[in-house]
Amino acid sequence: MKYCILVFFGLVLFSCNNASEVEKEIEKIPIDIEIIRFDKEFASATKDDLPRLKTEFPAFFPKQYHDSIWVEKLTDTLQDQLEQEVFKTFSTTENLENILVSLFQHIKYYFPKFQTPLVVTTTSDVDYRNKVILAENMLVIGLDNYLGSEHYFYEGIDRYISKGMKPSQIGSDVAETYSRLYIKPPNKATFLSQIVYFGKELYLKDLWLPKEADAEKIGYTEAEFQWAEENEEYMWRYFIEKELLYSTDPKLGARFINPAPFSKFYLDIDNESPGMLGRYLGWKIVRAYMRNNSTNIQQLMVADAEEIFTKSKYKPQK
Repeated sequence: MKYCILVFFGLVLFSCNNASEVEKEIEKIPIDIEIIRFDKEFASATKDDLPRLKTEFPAFFPKQYHDSIWVEKLTDTLQDQLEQEVFKTFSTTENLENILVSLFQHIKYYFPKFQTPLVVTTTSDVDYRNKVILAENMLVIGLDNYLGSEHYFYEGIDRYISKGMKPSQIGSDVAETYSRLYIKPPNKATFLSQIVYFGKELYLKDLWLPKEADAEKIGYTEAEFQWAEENEEYMWRYFIEKELLYSTDPKLGARFINPAPFSKFYLDIDNESPGMLGRYLGWKIVRAYMRNNSTNIQQLMVADAEEIFTKSKYKPQK
């Protein structure tokens, strides 16, 4: 027994040392980042500045909209209030730069062809469905979507959405956006294929955001994540008994994968559960697969969901 304990701690120590060496290598990767505050440029602009702004930032001025729209917005009191609140939370780009430099270093380490984008910050009339947009090599971040979960601008937004509208969520949202460049879309419509896809996305966050809490990665509160941890075995048994893994029922996405106030088991526990529990279990499967197989991240990105599930030897925590 004593020997087993020593071996266990030896493996843990080796793993920690190895991870530490990787992080040291990642910290050496040079990242030259440029952050342009379009939100500040627009806030300080006048009608006479509009031609210059349209020339410098054509992507922010769709041609189908007449200049009168932008002139009106320049003097709109709600827009002014939005800008002031953004400036309070993001008076400088220092914190944003720290988040993005570390994230980009990690992406570059695992995917060497990664190119650092031009980062442009803006306001978006709180368009929380498009908080982060990647267009070619420009990364656009709507800072008015990250003012803090309890901000009064978000009072009319469902809690399951607003809980992620905070500065600390930016890294996770950007990582999610970039993950779609590397993960092969599922070639089947099964529930298993979908949850493994999101499991890959969350596993990339494990690699790219090693200092971020698991709850932040998936967009849970700590209490919600704890609920998932405590009920992992029960949830898995439910999925197996109901034969959901190979089901192609489109309703399963709304029940267990899409952002929602809770997951829908159609049981008394529903109101206690967080949404997206399918993603959570997909994450557990992918983690088990990477732990139990000799493979690399590029191979994981294209691996078939059924192969990942079979070779993962996944067993839920009791």
